[in-house]
Amino acid sequence: MRSREELVGESARNPRGVAEYAFELQEQLSARDQALAQKDQLLIQRDQLLAEANYLLAQKEQLLAEARAYIAELRLQLFGPKADKLTPEQEEQLRQLAGDVQEQAQRPAPLSREVLEMEVLPPEKEMPQRPRRHLRPEVQLEVRRDVLEPPDKLCEHCHRERPCIGQEVSTEYDYQPAKLIAHETVRPKYGQCQCGCGKSGVAIAPLPPRLLPQSKLGLGLAVYILLSRFDDPLAYYTLERIFRERHGVIIPRQQMVQWVEQIAFLLLAIYNLIWEGLAAGDYLQLDETPVKVLDPEVKGKAATGFLWFFSVPGGDAFLEFCDGRGQEHPRQRLLPFKGTIQTDA
Repeated sequence: MRSREELVGESARNPRGVAEYAFELQEQLSARDQALAQKDQLLIQRDQLLAEANYLLAQKEQLLAEARAYIAELRLQLFGPKADKLTPEQEEQLRQLAGDVQEQAQRPAPLSREVLEMEVLPPEKEMPQRPRRHLRPEVQLEVRRDVLEPPDKLCEHCHRERPCIGQEVSTEYDYQPAKLIAHETVRPKYGQCQCGCGKSGVAIAPLPPRLLPQSKLGLGLAVYILLSRFDDPLAYYTLERIFRERHGVIIPRQQMVQWVEQIAFLLLAIYNLIWEGLAAGDYLQLDETPVKVLDPEVKGKAATGFLWFFSVPGGDAFLEFCDGRGQEHPRQRLLPFKGTIQTDA
């Protein structure tokens, strides 16, 4: 491209060069205007990106403030007021939690909403569909079947039954709540025979053995009380309220405690058999855990006892209550055992 002086000198020598100079000058101005327009467009895009970045930064600051407030509330709930000194383990847990929250808040985000929209997965790829789970009982349930016959089962012309070509079965699972019943055992008594055979006395069938002699506790009621108390678990006063409100029967909790005490004595045979099976092996796992005990000799507070656990992986577990965690209790129990013991020292 020629300079201005060259164009002026050439136009003086050649008047036609003036037009060429004007044309080239117009091209230069047009190119400059295009460059300025492109710069203006870039500035506008930069301002838009900067505004979006400021918006995202404000959101991150708000998220970080909420996270800090959440950590403060969590710290108060877990460890109490600030006056309580935290242990080194608690301080380390808080530092790890704060680090995780800050790392999440400081992750770089896209500066443009278009980028965010591009990263959104289509609906069919957002979340894999989980297979539907149907109710399948693990035991064979009692089946009660209702057969619904169609009104036009018989032919209206010949009045004969139409041939059955199949059936459709629909299943729903129902529940029958437990109910208390009075199981009466009637034993008729017979007196002296009138045939003159001389046989005297009263004939009556012997009473079948009961779970607890001289008790009105039935086997089904005993099983229900044991499972409700020790498997659900429900307190005795809760069971007393359930019997009173749902069944209209008053069974005092003191009576239930006496029943359970006698049943526990009957279960000692199974308890001892479980220990004999564990002691016959060559490997045991031991552990103890503290439990609160109501001891009349300890005034004003609950005493502390210990439950010792003896078990094998995937097998039975044997529990024994002791008033202390010293070695004399498990040593006495382990006298017949010979093998390997695993414990947490």
